[in-house]
Amino acid sequence: MGAFLPFMGSSLPTFSKADKNRPNPSPHPLNILILGGTSFLGPHQIAYALNRGHSISIFTRGRTEPTIYKKLFKKVEHLVGDRANDLEALKGRKWDAVIDNSGRRVQWTKDSAELLKENVPLYLYTSSTGVYYPYLGSNIKEETKLVLKVPEGINEEQSMEYGYGVMKANSEIEAKKIYGEDRCIIVRPTYMMGPADRTDRFPYWPERLSRGGEVLVPGKADDPVQYIDVRDVAEWMIRLIENENAGTFNAVGPASATGMHAFVYGAHAAFNSKASFVMVDDYDFLMKHKVPYSIPWIMPTGDNYGSARVNIDHGVANGLTYRSLAQSVMDIHEWWHSDAVSEERRTKMVKEGLMVREKEIIAAWREKRK
Repeated sequence: MGAFLPFMGSSLPTFSKADKNRPNPSPHPLNILILGGTSFLGPHQIAYALNRGHSISIFTRGRTEPTIYKKLFKKVEHLVGDRANDLEALKGRKWDAVIDNSGRRVQWTKDSAELLKENVPLYLYTSSTGVYYPYLGSNIKEETKLVLKVPEGINEEQSMEYGYGVMKANSEIEAKKIYGEDRCIIVRPTYMMGPADRTDRFPYWPERLSRGGEVLVPGKADDPVQYIDVRDVAEWMIRLIENENAGTFNAVGPASATGMHAFVYGAHAAFNSKASFVMVDDYDFLMKHKVPYSIPWIMPTGDNYGSARVNIDHGVANGLTYRSLAQSVMDIHEWWHSDAVSEERRTKMVKEGLMVREKEIIAAWREKRK
């Protein structure tokens, strides 16, 4: 239970002796500004940074309350404004580094970088592997060409994917243009999972596997899956800042190439539930039954062929480390059943989506295979 204490509101996070990411105080305490900070990634950055002796200011609209590490936010300076039209609270202030978590528009990144460049030496922009969409390669590295324009004649889903990737890619460009390559850190996370996840996609697996029984597993055995614990990203970002390690980095895991079946077996190992797995490897069947993805699995076809084939080497060479899948899954499950998640949200997962359709799909699969 000790590893879970920080989510329940202890003043500082606790870490098991086996945790390779156990924080040691930084030899150079820093003043760090986070644009955003109350959502998914930010609280984990704050917890790790404070435990290493850094000081944190956050700039938000003051509308979102954190769901974890709540007591830690009393140790944080709260600056209120709006990235669209009110940066007044940032003017004339100095910090050692800024982390831009809330850069959801290119203009926002441009405006904040321009305002801070004389008073804040280092700019870290939180980007995404979405800058590589469409994912057509099999070894997507940091040097891979970015998507910079939304093409015509695409469907609604493609439009959303292209739009997000273009926004992130152009925001990166603005940050580097204003700050320069030697003062800018770009981090491109893949799908992040962990406590405080604001979507219910990855938490599906800890919840479903803990229940046991017949479990539908979509995809072929060797369909690649990639994911990363949000805490591994958050903590690595702080260390990159401490080391003034400028550059562009994919933030992708796990450490070894993993197929969908290996992921499911590995995640289930966190529980004592009795489970059997129904492997459904027919893409046409899955599409017919509206199962194009079950995060971290995304059907590796078309524009998504390489979405889980992003290269991790540069990140690992620059200090990216990983928690075990079992630890992540257990922590997510414990968080999911804590006061941080509403009963309404938990009930919705069971009564909607794949879990409620699972038996029907399994029955149809068995009928098809007769």
